[in-house]
Amino acid sequence: MAMVRVSFTANLRRHVDCEPRDVKAGTLRAVLDEALPMGDALRGYVLDERGGLRKHITVFLGADAVRDRARLSDDVAPGTEVWVMQALSGG
Repeated sequence: MAMVRVSFTANLRRHVDCEPRDVKAGTLRAVLDEALPMGDALRGYVLDERGGLRKHITVFLGADAVRDRARLSDDVAPGTEVWVMQALSGG
């Protein structure tokens, strides 16, 4: 079975216990649905009420930022490292 690893940065781990999770490859929607099942405290922190990424979250597929933040339709190839992180900004 083709798998990907979903990892969470230390900033997120400070708020919610979230160890790396190995899940099946597919669209980012399928990957996050498996990595963040309903009832998981981290799901509400990462995804908004419509299932898109919250403004304060960014996701990288390897070295590339996710393009579709609303539908999460980006393909995640087997072996890809998916990084979920809190977006930082400053001024």
